[in-house]
Amino acid sequence: MITAIVLIQAAAESIPDAAQAIADIEGVTEVYSCAGDVDLIALVKVARHEDLADLVPGHISKVPGVLNTDTHISFRSYSKHDSEAAFSIGLDAV
Repeated sequence: MITAIVLIQAAAESIPDAAQAIADIEGVTEVYSCAGDVDLIALVKVARHEDLADLVPGHISKVPGVLNTDTHISFRSYSKHDSEAAFSIGLDAV
């Protein structure tokens, strides 16, 4: 599974509608509106790089109000949950 973070600049008046339209696209798992350099952040999970190559320019970029996208592909995931699970392996047997 390939995870990507798509940073999206959108026209201010279309942020809520664009966010919902992006959230409805298959492969998009979450969309956040935010403050800062970008207006929306979409988390994407796809099976293949080719799927990502189709999804961003073919779907996300074509949503009305989307002005620009910047896609970042993740290599590895780190989280508190993963760390706790790794360190607790085998503790039940003691």
